Amino acid sequence: MNIINKIKKANLVGRGGAGFPTAEKWSAIAKAMAGKRDGEKKCFVICNAAEGEPKVFKDGYILNHYPKEVINGMKIALDFLKAEKGYLYLNPDYYRVFSKKLEKVIGNLPIEIFKKPPNAGYIGGEETAAINAIEGKRIEPRLKPPFPPTSGLWNCPTLVNNVETFYNISLVAGEKYKNTRFYTINGDCQNAGVFNLPENWTIEKILRETKNYPDFDFFIQAGGGASGEVLNNKQFRQPAKGAGSITIYKTVKHKPLKLMKKWLDFFLANSCGQCTPCREGVYRLRELLENEKDIDWKLFSDLLNNLDDSSFCGLGCAVPIPLKSYMENVVKHS
Repeated sequence: MNIINKIKKANLVGRGGAGFPTAEKWSAIAKAMAGKRDGEKKCFVICNAAEGEPKVFKDGYILNHYPKEVINGMKIALDFLKAEKGYLYLNPDYYRVFSKKLEKVIGNLPIEIFKKPPNAGYIGGEETAAINAIEGKRIEPRLKPPFPPTSGLWNCPTLVNNVETFYNISLVAGEKYKNTRFYTINGDCQNAGVFNLPENWTIEKILRETKNYPDFDFFIQAGGGASGEVLNNKQFRQPAKGAGSITIYKTVKHKPLKLMKKWLDFFLANSCGQCTPCREGVYRLRELLENEKDIDWKLFSDLLNNLDDSSFCGLGCAVPIPLKSYMENVVKHS
């Protein structure tokens, strides 16, 4: 059985947050390569270890404990696609902590460790922004289509997968994959950390099995510490999506406006400024919350909808997720 069939059978999806089917992405690159003439058959592989989402630490955990599996997953991709070169795109903290260990594992493989520029921000982890960074261009998302599988690094077909995805590829190839995923659990809990558990477990089961289900009134944010969806305690019977993080908030401890300002401050600091809806919209949202006694909630809602409909990239589109879900699922019921 070839690697694509193994990936399909395992139902692997990307673990960077989007959840795109891995076999579909790999097949798109193979198809793009097949349509090129011999002299043009260049492609690249990128392992994205930018991990800039707050409250998400799983990729760092994997790089620390399973570097051989990650690099082996990249090698499998390089061999399957007959790729020119691989890049391990590390955020500055991971570069400082893990680069020497990873260099030893890489050995003479055609894989280069690339340090994400310190000024790249959260958006520097978006796949096309990462490609721009490696090319030495302005670090901002590209207009899609074309997508990286057909036109990525230097306009060549490029595979961009998350650290956990390459780890899983290594397991799939060795027939050791057991349909698990990594979860980052943090916040107001007793047993914070990274856990490898079945991917179909509900949030409630995950919290109970890891001894993190609180005995006080709480809500959670699932998928990421900025862009994740906020859920109340009647909504925990679903899997954790996105980047697989679960942040626990003690209800009496976190005031609504303060929490909303915190999320907006993150998005405001990390907007690349390329598109007006995100650049201006997030600023205006944050500005509206300053007048705490007389907030124009109708305008606030309209701005959120505009961000969702017209932002250039995923960062702007993500802004409404925590704010809308928090207001609907928590504030409305408090």
